[in-house]
Amino acid sequence: MIVIGIDPGIGLTGYGVVREDANGDPQMIAYGAISTKPKTPLPDRLQQLYVELTGLIEEHQPTTAAVERLLFGKNVTTALAVGQARGVILLALAHAGLPIGEYEPASIKQAVAGYGNAPKAQVQDMVRMLLDLDDIPKPDDAADALAVAITHLHSTRYQQLLDE
Repeated sequence: MIVIGIDPGIGLTGYGVVREDANGDPQMIAYGAISTKPKTPLPDRLQQLYVELTGLIEEHQPTTAAVERLLFGKNVTTALAVGQARGVILLALAHAGLPIGEYEPASIKQAVAGYGNAPKAQVQDMVRMLLDLDDIPKPDDAADALAVAITHLHSTRYQQLLDE
C-alpha cells in the first residue's frame, strides 16, 4: 500500500508519500510542500494546488490517501481559505479514485507519538525516527503530512486485523 498524506493549507500544503515495507514498517518515498503566492488571486492559487497535487498523484501512484481534518480557532478568514484548499485537495484525490481517510490532529498525534496532546516537535521527531531519517523533514507541513500518512497506515492495518 502506498499512502499520500496531506496537511492542507492555502499558502503551503504539505505532502508525504509512504509505503509499508515487508515487516509492516513505514518507509518514506517522498515529501515536500506545494507553495502558492499570497498576492495571487485565490482561484489561481486553488487551481495551482489542484494541478500540482494531481501531478504528485500521477508521479507516485498512491493506492490510498489521508488528509488532516481542520480545527480552527479565531481567524475566520484563514479558516475559509484553508477550507477551500482542503475542498480542492479532496476533489483531486477523489478524481484520482483514491480512498480517503480523514484524521483529526489529536488522532495523528496519538498514532505517531502515543499521546494525543503531544507537542508538534515531538510528533515531528517521531516521524523522523519511524521513517529512519537523519533529519526532521522540512518544511514542518511536510513532516505533518508524513505523520498523516503514517497514521493512515496504522489505522488501515488495525482495521484489517478487526476484519479478519
